[in-house]
Amino acid sequence: MKEKIAVVTDSTCDLSSEILEEQEIEFLPLKIIYENNQYKDRVDIKPQTVYDNFEDEIPSTSMPTPSEVREKYLELHEKGYTHIISIHISSGLSGTYNICQMVADQLDEITVQVIDSKMLSMGLGRLVLYTKELIDSNQHSFNEIVDKVETKKEEIDLYFIVDTLKYLKKGGRIGKVRGTIAELLNIKPIISINEEGEYFTFDKVRSRKKSITKLINLAKEKINEGFCYVDVMHADAKEEAVDILDKMKDLPNVKDTVLGEISPAMVVHSGPGLIGVCITKI
Repeated sequence: MKEKIAVVTDSTCDLSSEILEEQEIEFLPLKIIYENNQYKDRVDIKPQTVYDNFEDEIPSTSMPTPSEVREKYLELHEKGYTHIISIHISSGLSGTYNICQMVADQLDEITVQVIDSKMLSMGLGRLVLYTKELIDSNQHSFNEIVDKVETKKEEIDLYFIVDTLKYLKKGGRIGKVRGTIAELLNIKPIISINEEGEYFTFDKVRSRKKSITKLINLAKEKINEGFCYVDVMHADAKEEAVDILDKMKDLPNVKDTVLGEISPAMVVHSGPGLIGVCITKI
């Protein structure tokens, strides 16, 4: 039987609705939970709503439920897909991957390979787009695509800064980032993601202005290594994000760029002021 392969991701991939629709990529929304309301990430809540309500309440987030994941997978089976590659936010940052894996293990109707991206935002987004590109080429089997995607993870670098570590701490996403005393001294950690898919302090820089300069220099070092995609994401810091991208988008090795705002679910854990740069080798 000819393989018909679908791609599923989650709302932390930060791919626009237009790209998801155009590429026929399915996504599972995480949830933003307030005391009196619950919203589906990127479906019925926007980042601005989270910013506007921070003074009154910092919400929590939760993953898709097993029934929602199962429903999505079976819906694709009914559409004639024989296989699914389901790629999700790092298991070191969310339980989404584990939920999807549990559901996949219980299904006999369709073959599902769940992949832990060890990433988030456009790090995850670029991995998803790469997967779809391989599928659309019609040159590789399901198993070959899975192997290539696993290898591709090593070719994506992600760095970001936040205005304060308050939100990462409150959400339990602080990982190996340490900085309470450093914050008092206005030292801004450059945060990245380690092999376990957890946040860690890649470098420390005094002041936001210098941390932005460091982000740009880190990106330029990676860009100099060869052809790549460069994506800049932000949380209520569009002006700074645009300025950063302007300094890199016309460099010789940069083949494509995305400028965007992170999903509401990630805003909950970053707070306003985040700026992230993702460099993906081609």
